[in-house]
Amino acid sequence: MTKAAMMEEPLMKSRNVHWTRKDLLGLKELSREEIELILKTAESLKEVSTRSIKKVPTLRGRTVVNFFAEPSTRTRASFELAEKRLSADSLNFSGSSSSLVKGETLKDTAKNIEALQVDLIVIRHSSSGAPHRLAEYVKPGIVNAGDGTNEHPTQALLDMFTLKEKKGKIEGLKISFIGDILHSRVARSNIWGLTKLGAKVTVCGPKTLIPYDIEKLGVRKTFHVEEAVEDADAINLLRIQLERQSEPFFPSLGEYAKGFGINAERLARAKPDVLIMHPGPVNHGVELTSEIADGPNSVIMEQVTNGLAVRMAVLYLLSLVR
Repeated sequence: MTKAAMMEEPLMKSRNVHWTRKDLLGLKELSREEIELILKTAESLKEVSTRSIKKVPTLRGRTVVNFFAEPSTRTRASFELAEKRLSADSLNFSGSSSSLVKGETLKDTAKNIEALQVDLIVIRHSSSGAPHRLAEYVKPGIVNAGDGTNEHPTQALLDMFTLKEKKGKIEGLKISFIGDILHSRVARSNIWGLTKLGAKVTVCGPKTLIPYDIEKLGVRKTFHVEEAVEDADAINLLRIQLERQSEPFFPSLGEYAKGFGINAERLARAKPDVLIMHPGPVNHGVELTSEIADGPNSVIMEQVTNGLAVRMAVLYLLSLVR
């Protein structure tokens, strides 16, 4: 086998799968089979990062633009590195360094990017639905890296990948999300994905931060953190998104930590092998104590590692329809 063939080997199993979507806009629109395909592809691609030469030529000759109109550390770095692992050419810019600050519309910005003959655009934007609008305007594939309070599909996919890797399955698992559900795009994407894969989802937080009709999405809600912790196979802790709140939803972060933060006492109510998850950034002492964040149940850093494999999988699959 040639060296090039060996570098392509992790993708062989995905060659015969029929992937037809030009864009990844959210998990709401994906089928269970499509979600499982992304996770399976990510499993194959994770091995690439363990090699001495951490690169395959899969996207050689393809160009990916990373357009982040909102701050990001993990997601942006993960996409940029995923593109390098797949040998794509990439261009990175932020909203503050683009002509958006001069009054250019998002549509015009995207059309100018398209004129450069790029293949994929990864976008993060503060407005819900921005990636969906772009997908209507331009030919390059659009990857939603987080849009307002709507969805964050690759974060949910890496969460599910981590769950499956650690627990061996997703079907039948009990997953609790604790925190700012109202403003969380991570929670929404996870709910869409996990329920399609057969998990049982519970959401918990202050009454002001839980959508009143969220049970329509097939989840259970509770306002008691002890109830959310008991019997959970995984607890996914969500940051309080003060930047999206036009008015206070609770008295203070200290009050929130007292009522809903995960500490050793509350964790003792959970299963011994419960997984502690967090999409980041972690506010130590608010959503959870440092002891729990860095403890044996935490898979927070593994989520970051798995995010690279998942984003490689997404870029690869979307490239199949270019």
